[in-house]
Amino acid sequence: VVVLVGIANHDNVGSIFRNAAAFGADAVLLDATCCDPLYRKAIRVSVGAALKIPFASFTDTAGFTTMLARRGFEQFALSPRGKTDIRDAQRSERLALYLGTEGEGLPDDLLASLHDVRITMAEGFDSLNVAAASAIALHHFSARAILGKV
Repeated sequence: VVVLVGIANHDNVGSIFRNAAAFGADAVLLDATCCDPLYRKAIRVSVGAALKIPFASFTDTAGFTTMLARRGFEQFALSPRGKTDIRDAQRSERLALYLGTEGEGLPDDLLASLHDVRITMAEGFDSLNVAAASAIALHHFSARAILGKV
């Protein structure tokens, strides 16, 4: 599943839904600060994926992460400050990928409670657009599953 925290830009939400559908995510989960994925612009950018992929909202992020952990989800936070290169991240059958808003990223307390991973880039660049980063991360995790490298 893809978990969005604080993503208020309809273009980014629509693109992430499109990427989630393209790479086989089971659902997109949004915290209360995210914009509406059913807003016309988000639907258009998602090329309709926002109408096809299941989604739900949550309000208590700490309680939500605890609930996913109890249900056996490995939880990864994508961050430019991540300790582990995403290529070295161990995949799980039940995986939650957390994405935060551009600029601020995910809250520090949330990052501290999850496996934080980064996309290594060329020197001089420290971050990507959240939608582009989601495509890379989702491709990584789905490609590993498709190739049987779990």
